[in-house]
Amino acid sequence: MELKKSIPNTLTCCNLLCGSIAVACSFRMEFQAAFLLILLAAVFDFLDGFSARLLKAYSAIGKELDSLADMVSFGLAPAFILWNVFQLFHRDPTFRPLPEWVYVLSLASSLLIGVFSALRLAKFNTDPRQSENFIGLATPACALLIGSLLYATKVYPEMEQYLATRFYLLAILALGLSALLVSEIPMFSFKFKNFSFKDNSRRFLFLGIAALLGIAALIAGVNWSLWVAALFLIYILLNVLWSIFEKKEV
Repeated sequence: MELKKSIPNTLTCCNLLCGSIAVACSFRMEFQAAFLLILLAAVFDFLDGFSARLLKAYSAIGKELDSLADMVSFGLAPAFILWNVFQLFHRDPTFRPLPEWVYVLSLASSLLIGVFSALRLAKFNTDPRQSENFIGLATPACALLIGSLLYATKVYPEMEQYLATRFYLLAILALGLSALLVSEIPMFSFKFKNFSFKDNSRRFLFLGIAALLGIAALIAGVNWSLWVAALFLIYILLNVLWSIFEKKEV
């Protein structure tokens, strides 16, 4: 019985380990490896919740451990990836320099990802409205969007060159994601309680878009990291639009 209860916590620890290594990779400027580790952490994050529900192995320690692991993997890891990307761009002599204050504010924006991720996780743990869906952007979605985008810059040097001379765009993205993390915008989760289309219409729509976008990416020969980044941008856009239209209908 005790062994069964330890399975979800073991998976959560794997999540935490992946996130910790991702932070270390970011300081070695190994951004692609850091993103892959965040992606693996997200898999473990899904599996720990799934196994806890399957085995009915819930515990107070498991809940706290899950939040701490998510803070490292989906809060600190993307924050330090951005921090080190900004430093890399700033000191590379081949890139056109920007004013010093832009660089300082960019560094600050990267750290806000970590701060607002902590607020997001604390809010999630104390908000009874978020048992089925989310209020605000989930931390894994934020981390995977940042990680996939920066993974793609290593695949496409022209994309890296463009962002290096305009890295304030990444700072704006970081500020926008920080705001979304603690926003009151309802966002659907991927928890299927049944497979009814009526109850899961938004999930099925998103999965359909993901499949079509994946086929288009394969045909066009686009790297998979851009597909991941596009998916999370579409996920955010759909939820924001639905929130706006629902308020107008009220």
